[in-house]
Amino acid sequence: MTQLPLDGVRIIAVEQYGAGPYGSMYLADLGAEVIKIENPAIGGDVSRQTGPFFIGENDSYFYQTFNVNKKSLTLNLKSAEGRKVFEELVKTADAVTNNLRGDQPQKLGITYEQLKQVNPKIVCGHLSAYGRDNDRASWPGYDYLMQAEAGLMSLTGEPDQAPTRFGVSMVDFMTGAVASLGLIAGILGAHRTGQGRDVDVSLFDVALHQLSYPATWYLNEQHVVQRVARSAHPATVPCQLYKTQDSFVFLMAMTDKFWDVLVDILDDDVLKEPRFAHVASRRENRDVLTAEIDRVLSAHSTAHWLEILKGRIPCAPVYDVPQALNNQYIRDIGMVHSVPHPHNQDMEILANPIKLDGQRLTGKAAVAMGTDTQSILEELGYSEQEISRLSQNKVV
Repeated sequence: MTQLPLDGVRIIAVEQYGAGPYGSMYLADLGAEVIKIENPAIGGDVSRQTGPFFIGENDSYFYQTFNVNKKSLTLNLKSAEGRKVFEELVKTADAVTNNLRGDQPQKLGITYEQLKQVNPKIVCGHLSAYGRDNDRASWPGYDYLMQAEAGLMSLTGEPDQAPTRFGVSMVDFMTGAVASLGLIAGILGAHRTGQGRDVDVSLFDVALHQLSYPATWYLNEQHVVQRVARSAHPATVPCQLYKTQDSFVFLMAMTDKFWDVLVDILDDDVLKEPRFAHVASRRENRDVLTAEIDRVLSAHSTAHWLEILKGRIPCAPVYDVPQALNNQYIRDIGMVHSVPHPHNQDMEILANPIKLDGQRLTGKAAVAMGTDTQSILEELGYSEQEISRLSQNKVV
């Protein structure tokens, strides 16, 4: 792919760990030059030392997951000389993005108000736990806390069990993606008007926004969505896990049309009864219907039913992680991506889900800390002697 849509866009990323790096990686994959700032005094991004699996010195598979296609510049932003280098870089950039605690961007001098004299077109993206404009600005915060307070845990799991978090940090990932969308919108506006701005996104706001229609139902009708057994949809039936002879299958006959097709395939007299004929009546008879569908599906294995139902009824097997990643389908569609690393030439990661002109985006492994420091400083006009002095002073 010779031309990516964000070719020529330069983004400075003051980021670490998950949410921020996940979002900026989308931009790097799409062609943006993402320059990751790493503090040499602390060994760079903390996720370089996030185990249990490491790959070479000061690198990990966790770090590789969120940082492919980026450059690495070591720089101490809190030093006077480091600040000077940073401002020289800002002059050449389209955006500065960070995922610091809400009170930190102001202290570090990376808001639009503090950088607009350096570059009036700069867009400053801020991804924090609770935002920068309220009494929680200084609070640290993590994904799981947001799932808890925003009500998401209350909707997850079996009804007779404790509230449950998602299996992975979905709030981090959603917030990273939303932050990158906001940043690109800001850059587009700045290119049109010549004026940058601040763009703020918080973990809490995004988590709360994911309540979506249960929130609208409650805000307007005071309806409280409850957890339903077997991970069922709160309103549409059948849409849940059902027992087969050897495991479970997830069926989603979300409309009367799909229900009619399912009944025709299963060819069972009880399922054909009028009490199950429509969405509302199926919802009223959910428990009875669950038992009847279990009865029919238990006659055969999950593989048998998937072969019969595939492409006709929305359905899926329930895989564990090894089964999901050993599924031939994900390799057929190119979702497993080979990214050679100096310490593992066969390293594989999941590919970016965005396709351009029908093609998957490609990538290069995340580089060692400071790999691009020399070339970036030279581009900014620093001499060999000046770079050596900055290194000796632990600025870079």
